[in-house]
Amino acid sequence: MAIWRSGGTAGLATVVRTIRSAPRPAGAALVVAPDGSVAGSVSGGCVEGAVYELATEVVGAGAPELQRYGISDDDAFAVGLTCGGLLDVFVEPVSQKTFPELADVAEAIAAHRPIAVATVIAHPDRSRLGRRLIVDPDRHLGGLGSERADAAVVDDARGLLVAGRTAVLSYGPDGERLDESSGGTDTGMEVFVASYAPRPRMLIIGAIDFAAALAQQAAFLGYRVTVCDARPVFATAARFPAADQVVVDWPDRYLRGQQELGAIDGRTAICVLTHDPKFDVPALEVALRLPQVGYVGAMGSRRTHLDRLQRLRDAGLTATDLDRLSSPIGLDLGARTPEETAVSIVAEIIARRWGGGGRPLAAVDGRIHHELVGRPSMTSDDVR
Repeated sequence: MAIWRSGGTAGLATVVRTIRSAPRPAGAALVVAPDGSVAGSVSGGCVEGAVYELATEVVGAGAPELQRYGISDDDAFAVGLTCGGLLDVFVEPVSQKTFPELADVAEAIAAHRPIAVATVIAHPDRSRLGRRLIVDPDRHLGGLGSERADAAVVDDARGLLVAGRTAVLSYGPDGERLDESSGGTDTGMEVFVASYAPRPRMLIIGAIDFAAALAQQAAFLGYRVTVCDARPVFATAARFPAADQVVVDWPDRYLRGQQELGAIDGRTAICVLTHDPKFDVPALEVALRLPQVGYVGAMGSRRTHLDRLQRLRDAGLTATDLDRLSSPIGLDLGARTPEETAVSIVAEIIARRWGGGGRPLAAVDGRIHHELVGRPSMTSDDVR
């Protein structure tokens, strides 16, 4: 943003499509500043040099380029991906002239408001390359060159935004919907939609030392962290510097309030660390009945776990409700300290999200990278 605000032009390289194994996902970006400095990454090092050179050329020419990178010869360490995958990278000059809406996008992201950026990355008319729409649930800015294309992309981008998905969408040159008989998109339009949904939330119940370590780990992974405890002497911002918010309230009441506000969704993780039935049982009773929540875990010994389950059954929770509970919380890493325990907890959350088994990669065959649980693998040809 500093380059944009100063009136300068930066080269922005964005991964728009990955094929087979790739080190960085779609949406990963690298920025080349006017002074030649670099921020970000598109491949973890495999093709950074080539992308840097292309970004410099694009800024000089003032015209975007879509480039595919991958192994193309016998030298695995030449320009290419040693992991055997392919990356499509869209490189464009970014300035106040080429991207006047950038400040609106940055403001929405900072305010945790959902917003999507749809950019034309392929089109038979090269003058359409780099045109973009900024889409949120209520309005859109910019344009792709025709009302028909704008209408189609706004509709599809809002669908991706609701799901928190980033993808390449394929259309005819004027935004026409493509059917399965349309073949490739060499003569059509491709639009990369980057969805910027609000950061997922982690709600930590219990202002204890384990909570401080977990808040730090969760913040590192990109969560918006809230620590909640009914005891004001423990629930202080000074004790939890990594948390975005520290709330003094009864946890079950706080969770009900967040549910009523619509602030808990399928990406939210709720971690109950109190060890005290008067706090954790009412909180879990609410959490396990939430219609949408990504993860619910509770800390405690085996004996505490069995006692807690009985209390929850007595409160009317069903076997289906209790199956959603991860207790004792975390993966079996042999963790002892608060910091080690925090790693085991976030490791379990990651494994649940991506369908990992928690085993050493050396003991597992097949792909290293997984698709999100419940979400099919998706390429640009899947969206018509």
